[in-house]
Amino acid sequence: MNQTIQRVSPISLTMSELKTLLSSGGSIFEIFAVLLVLHLIYQRIRRRAKVYLLDFTCYRAPDSNRIPMSTLLETIYLDDNIDQESIDFQARVLERSWLSNQTSIPPSLTEIPLKKSLSSVQIEAMTTLFTSVEDLLKKNKLNPRSIDVLITNCSLHAPTPSLSAMVINKFHMRSNIKSFNLSGMGCAAGVLSVGLANDLLKVHRGSLALIVSTEALNTHWYIGKDRSMLLTNCLFRMGAAAVLMSSNDHDRGNAKYELLHVVRTNKAKDDRAYRCIYQDIDYEEKQGVKITKDVISVAGDVLKMNLVSLGPLVLPYLEQLQYVIQNILCKKLKIFKASSFYTPNFKTAFEHFCIHTGGRAVIQAMEMNLNLTKEDIEPSKMTLHRFGNTSSSSIWYALSYLEAKRRIKKGDRVLQIAFGSGFKCNSAVWRCIRDVEPDTVNKWLDFIESYPVDVPDSINIRPG
Repeated sequence: MNQTIQRVSPISLTMSELKTLLSSGGSIFEIFAVLLVLHLIYQRIRRRAKVYLLDFTCYRAPDSNRIPMSTLLETIYLDDNIDQESIDFQARVLERSWLSNQTSIPPSLTEIPLKKSLSSVQIEAMTTLFTSVEDLLKKNKLNPRSIDVLITNCSLHAPTPSLSAMVINKFHMRSNIKSFNLSGMGCAAGVLSVGLANDLLKVHRGSLALIVSTEALNTHWYIGKDRSMLLTNCLFRMGAAAVLMSSNDHDRGNAKYELLHVVRTNKAKDDRAYRCIYQDIDYEEKQGVKITKDVISVAGDVLKMNLVSLGPLVLPYLEQLQYVIQNILCKKLKIFKASSFYTPNFKTAFEHFCIHTGGRAVIQAMEMNLNLTKEDIEPSKMTLHRFGNTSSSSIWYALSYLEAKRRIKKGDRVLQIAFGSGFKCNSAVWRCIRDVEPDTVNKWLDFIESYPVDVPDSINIRPG
C-alpha cells in the first residue's frame, strides 16, 4: 500500500499547536511562548545567511624550483625548435616583465630538451594542491572529513578522475561531500570559485567549503615560434592557494573576513573578446595559449562593465550622485567632452586592492582606470615580482602580502579583482572582521621586511 509522506515545517507545526491552544483555552503564558517561538523561527529564516573567510594559505615552491631570468633565457637559447627572433622576443618581454629571479617553475620544465608529459603535469598538480591543503588543514587543526563543499579550479589541466576527486582521495574526505572541478575558466576562476562557494554555503547553511586554486604549467608551456603564444612562458609561474569559507554563525569569532559581494561579468558573446585569450595550435601544429593584442582593450571594456555593476553596491551615495550628474546628465546635455567624464573614486569604498597579477600591463591599466596610487597597487606588483603570474591564485598572494605587512585592520574593505579567458572580469568584496596578524604559515613572512622593492621598468638579462 502506497503512502504519501508529507514533510511538516516547524512553522506549520507551531501554528497547529497555537490553534489547539486557542480552541482549548490555553493559558496566556502558553500562547505567548508559542508566539515567541514563531517569531524566533521567522527571524532566523528571514535573516540573510552570512559567509565568512576563515583562513587561507598560499603555495611556495622550494628554492630548487627557482628559475632565475638568466637560467630561463639559457633554456630558451638551447631549444633547437626555436629561432633567433623568437628568442629575442622572449628576452625583451622578460626584461620588462617586473618578474624577479625568485619565481618558480616545475622541475620538468628545466630539462633539456624540455619534456611535456601527463606524468609530469600530474606530479606538478598534486604537489601544489596537496601542499596548500595540508598547510591549511594543519594550521587550523581541521579534520578533512569536516569539509562539506570542495571546489578545485585549474584552467588548462582537466584530468580524469578530476582534480577534486584527487583531493578527496588523498585526504579521505566524506563520500557525501559536494565536490566541483572548474576548468577552462582562466585566471578569474579564483573569484568565480568564491562566488560558487558563496551560493552553496547560503543554501547549505552551517557548512564548510574548501577552495583550491592552481594552474599547471607543464600542460601549456609552448615550444613553438608564435609570439602571441610565447607570452605565457614569460609570465606564468608555479603557485596555488587553499581557502576555507563557512556559513556557520559560530565561526564568526574565528573568521578573518566577511564576504559582502561577488560580481561576475562575462563578454563571451563578443567574438573579439572570446578569442583574445585562446587555446589553439600554431602553423606547426604545436599547442599553446594565444594572447592577442586586443586583450588590454577588451579587459578595459569588461572592467568598466564590472564596475558599473559593482559601483551601486559599494560606493557612497554622494559618489554615485556625482557620477550620475557629471556623466549621464552632462552627456545628454553635451556640456562636457567625453575625455572629461567623471570616474568614480573607488578608494572611498575600499581600503585595499588585490589585483590579479596578469602582468605588468594589467596592473598598470588598473592603476590608471581606477586612479590608484603606487601603494594601492603595491601588493599586486610585489606579488608579480616575487611569485610571477600564478593565475587564479594570485589574488590570495596579494592578500597574504597585505596581512604580512599588518596593514589590514578591523572594518577595512578589500577588493579582489581578476580577469580571465572568455573574456571575463570577476570581483569579490570582503570586510575585515578583526585586526589580522600574520602567522607562521604566511609565505611572505621571512622576507617581508625587504619589501616593497624598487622594480625597474627594464633590466638587462642577456650576456654581454
